[in-house]
Amino acid sequence: TTGGNLKAKYVIHTVGPIWRGGGRNEAELLASAYHKSLTMAAENKLASISFPSISTGAYGYPVAEAARIALRTVVSILKEQATPIKEVTFVLFDSRTYESYCSALQEVTGGPKA
Repeated sequence: TTGGNLKAKYVIHTVGPIWRGGGRNEAELLASAYHKSLTMAAENKLASISFPSISTGAYGYPVAEAARIALRTVVSILKEQATPIKEVTFVLFDSRTYESYCSALQEVTGGPKA
């Protein structure tokens, strides 16, 4: 949809999985939410996209695991596919979530903590 009054051209709607202990394909469903959003952004020739920490609020997904899945998925797609996306931002609610994403980024990329 359009961004309305937001400073965004579009809003890409996605729904992540409800955490049910990890035995119901939650990881695959979460990765798919990021993958499909990135695909839609690329199809609309967007240069940037922002994500919240999908499913980690009311849906109860463990933040550290969700961060690894999010970053692994995003990094993989940006490395392996031709895409107009040049910037991915994670908009995180609190410092605990931010720290989890920093640790996951280091783990996924092998680089220094952000």
